[in-house]
Amino acid sequence: MIMGVLIAGPTASGKSHLAMRLAERLGGTIVNADSMQVYRDLRVLTARPGAADEAALPHRLYGHVDGAAAYSVARWLGEAADAIAAVRAEGRVPIVVGGTGLYLAALTQGLSTMPPVPDEVRTRWRAAQATHDAPALHAMLVARDPEMAARLRPSDPQRIVRALEVVDATGRSLAAWQAQKSPPVLPVRPGVPAYVVAPPRDLLRRRIAERFALMVEEGGAGEAAALAARALDPALPVMKAIGVAELAAAARGEMSLEAAAAAAVTATRQYAKRQDTWFRHRFAGWQRLAPGEMPALP
Repeated sequence: MIMGVLIAGPTASGKSHLAMRLAERLGGTIVNADSMQVYRDLRVLTARPGAADEAALPHRLYGHVDGAAAYSVARWLGEAADAIAAVRAEGRVPIVVGGTGLYLAALTQGLSTMPPVPDEVRTRWRAAQATHDAPALHAMLVARDPEMAARLRPSDPQRIVRALEVVDATGRSLAAWQAQKSPPVLPVRPGVPAYVVAPPRDLLRRRIAERFALMVEEGGAGEAAALAARALDPALPVMKAIGVAELAAAARGEMSLEAAAAAAVTATRQYAKRQDTWFRHRFAGWQRLAPGEMPALP
């Protein structure tokens, strides 16, 4: 008996199409696991399901968050747990699909409980990051938290500073906090098959370029300009969606639309490569599928 289905894959891989086919076959409801498709501001640039798809099959956790919200994996996990329970209560099968590896890992493996870091501690270490290079920060971490320092590259200042913030604020290693995980909501097990849609690299690169061109045709530049006009904090997750900065710059006349699209396509290809690396390492036991391939369900 199928209790749920998990589908991962890099952007433009065809995972949403597979989710639709499986939902039709199983009587399923599609549950979003993409950190950018939660935002209502960005239907086009995040390739959210269209109105016809949403009318054909039930979808959950798409476009329900305002861009001003600092949405997090913890918030998504709580909402996903509620959505999965509601889908099952309706007698349907949850089909969880997305390209955000951290969301899917939290869902299937549990989420580490991270402590709050006081603003003054965060400010102090962000100031240190501005005045010290990465090796110097790493040396500080070696002195304060050698266990975590051994896990991090000396060239990764963001993660080093995060580890320094946590040990400073709590007196405990970030490694100790990461070891404390909540129970998984939907672990991979018999009855919960897990798939990674994995196109050949050349095909994926072509799909990314073609899809971004279609996004521009369907109003992606206007969508980016409208979001930029809200003057939100640039540190918010929504402002980091690929294509927003590039197309907003084109709308302001700072670069041509062609140059903006080319930059966004390059950034998307780089992101897809990082996604594929994550899935290969973290989801090595998930069945890999070619685009369009329909799995033989257990």
